[in-house]
Amino acid sequence: MKRLAILLMSFFLIGTGIALAQDAGTKQSAKEARQAAKEARQKAKEAEKAAEEAEQKAMWEEAKAAIEAHNFVLEAERVEFKHGTFAYVTPSTNFVSLIENEATVQLAFNGPWAGPNGVGGITVEGTPSNIKIKTDKKGNINFSMMVQGIGISAQVSIRIPAGSARCTATVIPNFSSNRISFTGTLYQSENSSVFKGRAL
Repeated sequence: MKRLAILLMSFFLIGTGIALAQDAGTKQSAKEARQAAKEARQKAKEAEKAAEEAEQKAMWEEAKAAIEAHNFVLEAERVEFKHGTFAYVTPSTNFVSLIENEATVQLAFNGPWAGPNGVGGITVEGTPSNIKIKTDKKGNINFSMMVQGIGISAQVSIRIPAGSARCTATVIPNFSSNRISFTGTLYQSENSSVFKGRAL
């Protein structure tokens, strides 16, 4: 009887040991799986960040080349007026450009009013002069030009932060203080998709 009890106790202890070992193995496998999933997520995040940085760098290089070639279009997503009031606008109809020695400033709002340009606002064209490009120690680019035409006489300044194609163009009329700022992305003209209305 004693022997049977000892035998049963041995089987019980062996079974418990096997179960504990299996349980430890299962916990180890689960831990390894969690670690592998965490590492995979981290690698995917790093790859996504690297892709974004590469895209930003490519767009920056394009913007820089466009400014240097005097062949660009700044497609605006936001327009700000003199006293800080602003509006979000459609990039394809709100822009500042310099193409083939012709500067254009177009402002258009989404609404029922067609405006003089037929797309809800005003389009002015002029000849650029006194073009200046300066790059500071941090790599930021400052571009400026005078624009003179039938409907425009203004100073246009564009600041492009280093490493980004996102920038702001400020248009300051020579005969008034009605400053307008266009904020958006700067492209080479052939890579832009703006719609130009009727100019004054």
